Amino acid sequence: MKKQVYSLEHHTQARLIPSYILIIGWVAFTFILIGWVIFASLSTSQEIFSDHMFRFQSGFHFENYARAWKTQKVSQYFMNSVLYTAVSCTMIILISAPAAYVLSRFRFKGNMVVQNLIASALGIPAIMIVMPLFGLVSRMRLTNNRWLLIFLYIAMNVPFTTFFLLAFFKNLSTTYEEAAYIDGCSPMGTFWRIMFPLVQPGIITVTVFNFITIWNEYFMSMIFANKTQVRPVSVGLFNMIQAMRYTGDWGGMFASVVIVFMPTFLLYIFLSERIIQGVTAGAIKG
Repeated sequence: MKKQVYSLEHHTQARLIPSYILIIGWVAFTFILIGWVIFASLSTSQEIFSDHMFRFQSGFHFENYARAWKTQKVSQYFMNSVLYTAVSCTMIILISAPAAYVLSRFRFKGNMVVQNLIASALGIPAIMIVMPLFGLVSRMRLTNNRWLLIFLYIAMNVPFTTFFLLAFFKNLSTTYEEAAYIDGCSPMGTFWRIMFPLVQPGIITVTVFNFITIWNEYFMSMIFANKTQVRPVSVGLFNMIQAMRYTGDWGGMFASVVIVFMPTFLLYIFLSERIIQGVTAGAIKG
């Protein structure tokens, strides 16, 4: 019997070898690309186009980061993105979490209609609404407005966040609410004091997704934020890359790339386990 079990496990592991090879290859490829960009950000433009970039014969050029932060206006783009991302992610949760709780717990006319509309909104690409939206915004003279961009980010991500959190609230037992009702807690108090903390894994997971989406968003910000003062890092980085044909500061450009992708990279590295837990927790009983 033990031999049969061992043989079955050995056969299963053998069948997974191609998958392991594919995953290892993909991870190695990703780390090579990231490593190359980091090494390039610490090199001069001459070394980047030479065969001995990894030797660092002239040392590590950390001044590339200082130059990118100040001269290339990465600091302004970075702080704009921090503002857009922090405010948007906070407001998305404050809107979507109560909406998901009400839709999952209370039965009323139009409940399923609202849920279907939210699900339908997930399939509407931004390119379909950008032209009429731009015409409306132009007539209202709201282009290049930070709060307009934040409003658009919130509106674009509320449907996904609400739909994502629905599964978490549906999986929670109603005994929590019954016990709170017996103790005299109001429905609003029950939500904020009991139900909202219980879906913390889902909140963290969807917030990370929203952070990455908003931080890397390019299409809307390119159209509605074309002034330097309001540009996020995605549009700012594209403009810096275009400027490289005139300045030739490739070391500074790669330093800008590292500065831009580092927040999302670190966020995923430190919260990857929480993300996996959140995704699986919402799918266990759903």
